[in-house]
Amino acid sequence: MKKTKRDMAYELDIDVSTLYNWRKYKPNLYRIVMLGFKYNSLLECHKKTYEELLNIENEILEEIEKFK
Repeated sequence: MKKTKRDMAYELDIDVSTLYNWRKYKPNLYRIVMLGFKYNSLLECHKKTYEELLNIENEILEEIEKFK
């Protein structure tokens, strides 16, 4: 799920207008903050994928055990 600027500001404990000010007056800071949110989002996505793969592996191992 994509975060809104309001969600991001809440997470950073700042006002939404601060994000807009950073975007306008401190673009490098804004870019770093946005990259941090993107990184966290990708990391969460990969964690879910990893968990799904573990579940699939367990199902396969259970099926293999049935044939022993």
